[in-house]
Amino acid sequence: MEIRVNNESVPVPRGPKVRQLLSMMVMQPGSVVSHGLMVDELWGKNPPKTALSTVRTHVYHLRKILARAIDDRATANLVDTWSAGYVLRAVPEQVDAEVFLRLARQGETLLRAGETEEASRALSRALELCGGGVLTDVPCGPVLTQHVQHLQEMYMRVLQQRIEADMRLGRHGGLAAELRRLVVRHPLNEWLHGQLINALYLSGRRGDALHAYQELRGILQEELGLDPSRAIQQMQQDILSGGEESTLRMPPSWQWAPSVGRLPSAC
Repeated sequence: MEIRVNNESVPVPRGPKVRQLLSMMVMQPGSVVSHGLMVDELWGKNPPKTALSTVRTHVYHLRKILARAIDDRATANLVDTWSAGYVLRAVPEQVDAEVFLRLARQGETLLRAGETEEASRALSRALELCGGGVLTDVPCGPVLTQHVQHLQEMYMRVLQQRIEADMRLGRHGGLAAELRRLVVRHPLNEWLHGQLINALYLSGRRGDALHAYQELRGILQEELGLDPSRAIQQMQQDILSGGEESTLRMPPSWQWAPSVGRLPSAC
């Protein structure tokens, strides 16, 4: 969690429950976050009888903390009270998560339209906004966990689309090193393994590409008792036969359909 005013960081609330409530409002800027959702987030299915009054107390302290961290004028109506809950008076452009999602949609649209260079730039900017993870310093209850999981899944989708764009742009050498790191973090993500095999081969490293295939095969056999997907097996055959570069193209991430039990993992 980070709060910036005029591009400068200011102190953020330290109390775990106050940080949770602020995070819930940040995830839905300009929308009412109901008292019920806040109670569910802080206490789950067994809230105390004083839950609602405790939420109000936490929001009161949140307002005071924000006023000290920023200034009274800027925070006068920042957290607004409604009969059903509370609203963070912010527009999507002020929230990194919202900007990330907008850039993700823009990048995917550009990539599908064949505007690859522009797509790579938009997707890279989106990834930069999530470089430190999603609410890693905030305790997450059931409500925030859903938001975090959605953003994590979107991060992986955007990452794969940016890799797809850079592959189309011929940036194979640099991608091979990045993909090496990614398959260590996501060993069951076949799409990433396939792009690593592809990047190595297109960089003139045929032996390394075949070795990467064998590594994937060993992981899948050990962890799931399965063979690589047909698309990746075909890539191996094309490499062995000295296939043309055009035949060694992985399906786009949005068309990738691994076998049951091998869904791409989230970040």
